[in-house]
Amino acid sequence: MKPLKIIKNDPWLEPYAQAIEGRYDYALRKEAELTNNGKNTLSDFASGYLYFGMHKLSDSWVIREWAPNATDIFIKGDFNDWQISDDYKLKRIDNGVFEGKFPLNAFKHGQLYKFVVRWPGGEGERIPAWCRRVVQDDNTKIFSAQVWAPEKSYSFKTKNFKPNTDPLMIYECHIGMGTAEEKVGSYTEFKNNVLPRVKADGYNCIQIMAIQEHPYYGSFGYHVSSFFAASSRYGTPEELKELIDTAHSMGIAVIMDIVHSHAVKNEVEGLGRFDGTPYQFFHDGGRREHPAWDSLCFNYGKNEVLHFLLSNCKFWLDEYQFDGFRFDGVTSMLYLSHGLGEAFSGYADYYNINQDGDAICYLTLANKLIHQVKPNAITIAEEMSGMPGLASKFEDGGIGFDYRLAMGIPDLWIKYIKEYTDENWKPGHLFWELTNRRYDEKTISYAESHDQALVGDKTIIFRLVDADMYWHFEKGHTTYLADRGVALHKMIRLLTASTINGGYLNFMGNEFGHPEWIDFPREGNGWSYKYARRQWDLVDNPNYMYKPLGEFDKAMLQLITSVPKYQETPLYKYWDNSGDQVICYGRNDILFIFNFHPYNSYTDYGMLVNPGEYEMILDTDDPKFGGFGLNDSKVHHFTLPADGYTDRGWIKLYIPSRSAFVLKRVKGQG
Repeated sequence: MKPLKIIKNDPWLEPYAQAIEGRYDYALRKEAELTNNGKNTLSDFASGYLYFGMHKLSDSWVIREWAPNATDIFIKGDFNDWQISDDYKLKRIDNGVFEGKFPLNAFKHGQLYKFVVRWPGGEGERIPAWCRRVVQDDNTKIFSAQVWAPEKSYSFKTKNFKPNTDPLMIYECHIGMGTAEEKVGSYTEFKNNVLPRVKADGYNCIQIMAIQEHPYYGSFGYHVSSFFAASSRYGTPEELKELIDTAHSMGIAVIMDIVHSHAVKNEVEGLGRFDGTPYQFFHDGGRREHPAWDSLCFNYGKNEVLHFLLSNCKFWLDEYQFDGFRFDGVTSMLYLSHGLGEAFSGYADYYNINQDGDAICYLTLANKLIHQVKPNAITIAEEMSGMPGLASKFEDGGIGFDYRLAMGIPDLWIKYIKEYTDENWKPGHLFWELTNRRYDEKTISYAESHDQALVGDKTIIFRLVDADMYWHFEKGHTTYLADRGVALHKMIRLLTASTINGGYLNFMGNEFGHPEWIDFPREGNGWSYKYARRQWDLVDNPNYMYKPLGEFDKAMLQLITSVPKYQETPLYKYWDNSGDQVICYGRNDILFIFNFHPYNSYTDYGMLVNPGEYEMILDTDDPKFGGFGLNDSKVHHFTLPADGYTDRGWIKLYIPSRSAFVLKRVKGQG
């Protein structure tokens, strides 16, 4: 066997070649096992949703479910007064599968139902594992499956959509929070009111949270109960499809948070003890429960579980036309310890006995399947340990994700804001940390995560401005603290977005410094929706500083997306003076100049750059972005010859304190 490319590219991986090659070979063997040695495809294998679940045929209904420990399965619902009867009983066939065939008049669209599953020594009500529609009663709060067979299902109008990844600009969002009203927002409201904002702001992809059905709204969608059901809190499957279709018509890709790292513990609504056993979908014994998340851990070593999860991936691509996934909790999957208490300070930490080989195999096969079904699909790993090869191609020895989240960047900004005085911000160190990544793996950079917006934490703007957001964020009435926060908010975003090597992500509302926190309705706040929404009127109001922050975000994205293959263009650092707190770096003819010093502005500040004529194309200090307008954006800047250099010239600039601007070379030295 020839050395895998990721090992050739990184000699430090050679001592662990056996482990890397072992996981590669295991994935090949498992794929061969699942595809009958290549006679079928992974896509063929992952079509379980076409067989299992409830299906309306031309002359009948058919329902199938896998429950190997069950002795009997009955269906009860609106159609039979919620009674158990042999008329609505499934028959056990092969391999633990139950099947029921019923006449067309047995069920009607919109009716509610559940399974009653019996097993040796007990029975229980269950929501079908492959169910595509689950609803909650407003009064009793009880969940039920719902017959979903509308006379006219949604037909997608946009065909063969291809995501724009040049570069990928992601707007992470939550449908329920997408409304300004104190309620749960809908798919339709999001389509009508938020998508146009996303388009106008320059994002080319939305990443939707909390799509898979979950019993507790406040879980942010991360405790999933029904993996094939789009959450009914926000509307119908047809309305979600129309949202996605509309996004595609605008040139916006749609990816979803997919949660395959764990599942909610609930038994009636979820998969907890679906057939009476604790181990049908999950590990048994000590590995069953996640020690930190109060949830259940899938057993990726069982082919039936692989069938369920791989089919789930294909289902969302096929049925809803999603363009890919952000896989949640990948670190938890990669390691038997779930990454808890691990330092990951060296390569040896990635390849010891702590690896979960079955989970790594699943993630590898999931990526192969997703790109087999939809070659232009996008897959992103939420992973914090830094395991090499996660976002490398499988044929090179990787796990196959297209991107990995640069999870260290938000932590970096928190550390600086909390622990460093303004005089000690070192732009060279920031630049190094933002660009310290594996050159053969693409990342998604982001300044802050959605977790920072939750109660108990703080967004960047809230950390910077704090209570002055309430009293001193009106134009003309700002304080020093507010002005400082506005300036740094823009600089932090520009430094983060301009140094990408794959894509950039922003959480809904953070682009304009949405105030306060997210607090989902709960007993402790009187089940209030006051903080589980987005106050769009703030960014629309010209009297407050939110609007200029939003305008800057829009201008920043417009600049980056105007440069072809921006994310692939090499970064070059031209100047770094930690004492002055000044840095200058560039990509081809674009220069980014930052002065992080809190009070020192510099006149005729000289730096060696590519020689030529430059014009200013973006300035954080522009009044329309909430700045003081200390620079004249109309002035062109010309380099001067530099002794001893043929490829560099001196550029002399006025650089106001706590500001950044972007120059573009419009003419080379001639």
